[in-house]
This record gives sequence, C-alpha cells and structure tokens, in this order.
Amino acid sequence: MKIGLDVMGGDFAPGAVIGGAILALKELPSSDRIVLIGPGEVISAHLSDAGISPDLFDIVHAPDVIGMSEHPTKALSRKPASTIGVGFNMLKHKQLDAFAGAGNSGAMLVGSIFSVNSIQGIIRPATPAFVPQENGGISVLIDVGTNPDARPDAMQQFALLGSLFASHVLKIENPRVGLLNIGEEEEKGNLTAQAVYHLLKGWEEINFIGNVEGRDLLRNKADVVVCDGFTGNIVLKSIESMYRIMAKRKLLDDYFSRFNYENYGGTPILGINGIVIMGHGISNDIAIKNMILMGRDIYESRLVAKIKHSLVDIAGKTNMASAL
Repeated sequence: MKIGLDVMGGDFAPGAVIGGAILALKELPSSDRIVLIGPGEVISAHLSDAGISPDLFDIVHAPDVIGMSEHPTKALSRKPASTIGVGFNMLKHKQLDAFAGAGNSGAMLVGSIFSVNSIQGIIRPATPAFVPQENGGISVLIDVGTNPDARPDAMQQFALLGSLFASHVLKIENPRVGLLNIGEEEEKGNLTAQAVYHLLKGWEEINFIGNVEGRDLLRNKADVVVCDGFTGNIVLKSIESMYRIMAKRKLLDDYFSRFNYENYGGTPILGINGIVIMGHGISNDIAIKNMILMGRDIYESRLVAKIKHSLVDIAGKTNMASAL
C-alpha cells in the first residue's frame, strides 16, 4: 500500500504531520510506503531534526498550500502544485492507494469528487464519524456535514455505505442501522425522515431497526445511525464540545476519554472511487498516525470494491423486479 500524506495540512503542520508519519511507520509493515507530499526542503529538514532517514519515506515536492479559508474549487484550479492538488493527481493516476490530509476540508471533498469521482450509482458521497458506546463498542454516524440538504434516496445510500463500512472495516457483524429521529414511531419526524424510513423499512440490503432518538446515540441501540449532514454535523460538534468541557474540568474517565478525536484520526469520504481520509484541523501527531492507519484498514478491507459490488447487486435486483 502507498498512502499519500499532505504534509502542510492542519494547524500544527508540518511538524505534527511528519511526527505522525514517523509514528505510523512503526506500525506499518515494510511493504507499505508513506508518501510525504509538500515542500521538499521542509520535509527534509524535519526528518533530519528527528534523526529519521528520508529513505524511509517517499517524498514528493509540492511547493504550494491551500489555506483553510480559501475557496475549495478556485484554489484547486489555481494551485495545481499545492499539496492537496498533487495528492489528488497522484491518486487519480493510481500512484497512490490512499490520500490523507488535515487541511482544507472543502478542498479535500471537492478534490475527491472531481479527481477520482463518485462510484457509479452513488447520488452523493458521505462522511461518517465514530461515536463511542457506553458498553465499550463504537457506532457510525453518517452523514456529518457533507450533505446538509440530503434527499431521501441519498440518505438511503448513506445507510448502505455506513453498513458496509461498519461491517468490513470495523468488523461489526450484521450491523444494526437506525434512522436518527425525534421519536421511535414510524410516522415521527419531518417529511424527509418519514420518506427515508419507508425506503429503509424492509430493505434487505441492510439490517434496519427503525428510528433512533438522540438519547439513544450512546446506548448501543444501533451500530450505524443515519441522518442528513446538517443534523449530523450539529450532533458531532455537540459531542466534541462535551468532551472539551469535561477534559477542561478534569472529569474524564475511561469511557469519556474515548471521545478524544485523536483516537480516530480522521474520517473517510465514502462513495468515491478511491480512499480519501480527512483529518481534524487541530490534528496532532497521534491523530495523524491514526489517520494513516485508518487508510490502511480501508485499503486492506477492499471497501471501495465491495461498495461497487453491492451497488451492482442492487441494480440487478431492481432490473429483475421491473421485468417481473
């Protein structure tokens, strides 16, 4: 596996990014390569300061950087030699198996869609987040910001993407899929939620268990929780805020310590023809390391191929049903 890393992405780049790459190197087999993408002289200087041989990495020179506040589409067009631009160009031409970065999230999303493209049949790619459960497990919340105005048929696909991710990457057997709503009853929620419920109910591609209320998010009721990106982003940032307040007040225990974003590193963009991992802007070296390892896990699971295979199966069943 070759995973590209945007060395200049994130608030603490390049130091934290290169530090995370060094940490990840210790947990990867020698057959895997981390490709450091950024200003060559900066990368060499940091590796030298850390006493690490540059031969342990592949280094690709990319002199430009897309800032956090820059318009994603315009920046990618104007800065083809940026770290993100070079990374996506390499991913597009199969020079990388995965690309990860903690920089401009909009540019990472736009680059994903316009370089490697969405998988045929996917309405909109989606991004999941990880929610620790009080029983020690973990659930997937999808979508958490990519699609604030998602259509019901797109949210139906979120359920499939989340279920496949939970099954093949997180190794959850027959993951339970719930729909985030304001009540458990089938008729609850706004028109979108009601429409999504009817699409998921009885759908044999997933193990749908019905509606899940906000109070059940941490109580191991579902392994995958589906929502639109507007709702998911609010939930995710509320959880992040809760963790920061508890950490500041020194109220963390073993369970609440699992809400630390460093544990997960980043989140994949699901539904595209490649592996792209987006990291938190404040990622430190531990988060970067875990972001790289997440890319490795997705690569080894062959998730992209399994999503494609699942969509082909669904299309085939739909065609058979139409013929009958």
